Amino acid sequence: MEDYLVRAIAFDGKVRAFATNTTETVGEAQRRHNTWPVVSAALGRSMTASVMMGAMLKGEDKITVKIEGNGPIGPMIIDTNAKGEVRGFVTNGQVHFDLNEQGKLDVRAGVGTEGTVTIVKDLGMRDMFSGQTPIVSGEIAEDFTYYFASSEQVPSSVGLGVLVNPDNTILAAGGFIVQLMPGCDDETIDAIEAQLSNIEPVSKMIEKGYTPEQILEAVLGEGNVQVLSSMPVNFQCQCSKERFGAAILGLGVQEIQEMIDEDGQAEAQCHFCLETYDFNKQELEGFIDEINAK
Repeated sequence: MEDYLVRAIAFDGKVRAFATNTTETVGEAQRRHNTWPVVSAALGRSMTASVMMGAMLKGEDKITVKIEGNGPIGPMIIDTNAKGEVRGFVTNGQVHFDLNEQGKLDVRAGVGTEGTVTIVKDLGMRDMFSGQTPIVSGEIAEDFTYYFASSEQVPSSVGLGVLVNPDNTILAAGGFIVQLMPGCDDETIDAIEAQLSNIEPVSKMIEKGYTPEQILEAVLGEGNVQVLSSMPVNFQCQCSKERFGAAILGLGVQEIQEMIDEDGQAEAQCHFCLETYDFNKQELEGFIDEINAK
């Protein structure tokens, strides 16, 4: 099944909801960064939540999520947009822990229990919206739930999951976000809480072949969900040789000349996708000519 995301409302518009399968997308991140299971789960959960937050945006709007805990995996940064495109990287991809007391990947130990979740929204305006909340558990889903409630004042339930194969590849990944709209009544809240208390982990649902629509049916109750739209989700990096060239151009004549004198070339690598871009001596000299011509 190709990764995709659905937007929905439920209970006659009293609730809005998102669900997604991100198995291939998280798998692409795992392959590119060679992450070990705990890190794959942390990064995968973060990318899954982020891409659903991106689906709350419009047009060319973008969002950057930074999760910076005191655990050994270090900061994670995820970029996404309103089109289902997401990319992410983690500082230390090869971190290992034994399973936790529940027999699951110990994401909390990797992320840490102290630190911050920072969300920066680029809405195409002069100023960007930025919100920051403390990490409350290090399990990621609870941290996003707290962010929505504290920074955006939207009561939410976030479910995220990643299952990792013995060979470190991704078996299943996905998640859901359920948010209460203003005026949502107690009866609806009680019904949702009853459903949430009985559902399987979202990663298990995806492993069984649940679609995003079926995940929302499980979370909100059959017959309560009205799907509004869907869109594909994929790992997509916005890097290019032209962008890195512009960055080198911005270094100025002296630094570019030092590159030529010391190495005769330059190599740049994208943190998000690990693609490398080579610039030969002639290209670097061309940048100098371009600066001098201004």
